Amino acid sequence: MARKSRGGDKVTIKIPRPLYERIGQIIDGAGYNSVTEFVCYVLRDLVSTHALRAEGPDYSEEELERVKERLRSLGYL
Repeated sequence: MARKSRGGDKVTIKIPRPLYERIGQIIDGAGYNSVTEFVCYVLRDLVSTHALRAEGPDYSEEELERVKERLRSLGYL
């Protein structure tokens, strides 16, 4: 259930400190300015992937195979 923010357009999410520190190590030198920036990126990606899956059915095996063949012919696979 969503809760309304008490002010501003940001909220605080608590994660275990070891996880926070591990993420900091992973993103070091990866172009992210902070753990928060990276976590927001990951969560946006997850939410958009979920939204895409909710919009319609997955590809059939035949459709996936056609896409793979096309990517191979273009040199991507």
